[in-house]
Amino acid sequence: MSRRHPQDSPRINMYEAWDLQYWSNRWNVPRQRLVDVIRRVGDQVEDVAQALGKN
Repeated sequence: MSRRHPQDSPRINMYEAWDLQYWSNRWNVPRQRLVDVIRRVGDQVEDVAQALGKN
């Protein structure tokens, strides 16, 4: 069975296309912006959300 959305994971896996797509859609941001933010603040969902102003 393949995962298509995060299962209560506190991290975003930027090496999985489906994970980036999920969070990009959820926060309505371009994939590249999401990757840039992850590189800057780390892969913790809370940190990325805060950096994107999506709290």
